[in-house]
Amino acid sequence: MTFRYYPSEDVVNEAKKNDEPLMIVISFDGQNVIAAPMDEVVEHHILLEKCGIHYKEIDKHFRVIVDKQGADWTFICPPDYKNIFDKRRRIGKFYNDGCNYISKMLNELGYIISINIPIRYRRHLNELHNGN
Repeated sequence: MTFRYYPSEDVVNEAKKNDEPLMIVISFDGQNVIAAPMDEVVEHHILLEKCGIHYKEIDKHFRVIVDKQGADWTFICPPDYKNIFDKRRRIGKFYNDGCNYISKMLNELGYIISINIPIRYRRHLNELHNGN
């Protein structure tokens, strides 16, 4: 994983030290991570823009908010994820990939916390578990 920090690594480390929430995006291939204090960027697509990546690329990234309490994952599986046409298989692959990459990112940043999918983002996950 290659990490980028906005506006700088020092600012992100200070926010982390003070347990301020970090906004993080991870590319779907797990290779690139961008982190920023949430107050610096407000939204994931704004974080991408501030780092020179078009905001429409948001659908090619896992999105997470992290602090010492946990990692909240915005679980939105795009319909074209890895070109898997079967919805259940696609959501399952998205879930497995996201868990792997988010866990790796958390470990590399020194967080030992759980990954949480907030209720409002569980619709796809619920479909996977309920067989719909």
